[in-house]
Amino acid sequence: MDFSNDKAIYIQIAERLCDEILAGKYREDERVPSVREYAVLLEVNTNTTVKSYDQLASEGIIYNKRGLGYFVSSGAKRQIKKTRKQEFMKERLPELARQMVLLDISLDEVKEALQSKLDEMDVMPQ
Repeated sequence: MDFSNDKAIYIQIAERLCDEILAGKYREDERVPSVREYAVLLEVNTNTTVKSYDQLASEGIIYNKRGLGYFVSSGAKRQIKKTRKQEFMKERLPELARQMVLLDISLDEVKEALQSKLDEMDVMPQ
């Protein structure tokens, strides 16, 4: 996995696992890869992966069954979406609005470009 320099690696790993949960790779009460398996897969130190899993466990996204590993919590998808929507509205949307003003981009232009992207992806927002 290629990591960016703008976030700690353990956060990027946690975000990746959340992306996989959202994509349906791991369902509620299904086991996720062990810390060691995920560390090997991503070519990172096991301690970094432990920190990621600990963060996700503290957020209620995954839980540990002693001796069996980590599993996806009930309602994890809903929790991830809620958190990410709040983050988007608080952090990304204001920056988008600022850039629109600076670049003189109209709301209609954004709507048209966004609809075009959604059509390419063959999805509709829910």
